[in-house]
Amino acid sequence: MLEYIKGKDNMLLAIIIRQGFSSEGVSFVTPPENFLQLGIFNHKEGSKIKPHLHKEMPRTINYTQEVLHLEYGKVEAEFYQNNQVIKKSLLFDGDTIILLAGGHGFNILEDTKMIEVKQGPYLSQAEDKELLETI
Repeated sequence: MLEYIKGKDNMLLAIIIRQGFSSEGVSFVTPPENFLQLGIFNHKEGSKIKPHLHKEMPRTINYTQEVLHLEYGKVEAEFYQNNQVIKKSLLFDGDTIILLAGGHGFNILEDTKMIEVKQGPYLSQAEDKELLETI
């Protein structure tokens, strides 16, 4: 199952890919213009992905976007716009979330192991993050 988290003015804040989500072949869950692309690949035994490389291409990235995969644990994700919580959602073992826009925070409800992927380079917390004064 896919869960689309939308904020004010229908802004797409995040997409949650629940453990067990399945599709045929290659399915990208992010819009093509998104800064970070997330795809789900389901291939039958004996399939082959042709060897390839990605061409050098300058890209402009305006916001850091992240993918978090919950290997195990339980986390409450909070999604923010204008320093206000727009929505909360629980994440469980095997869930993956891509954070696209707005702010976010997490309450760790059980011992948890998450894997994070985001664009780099990472400069420092002071240069890369703005902590929210929540309402």
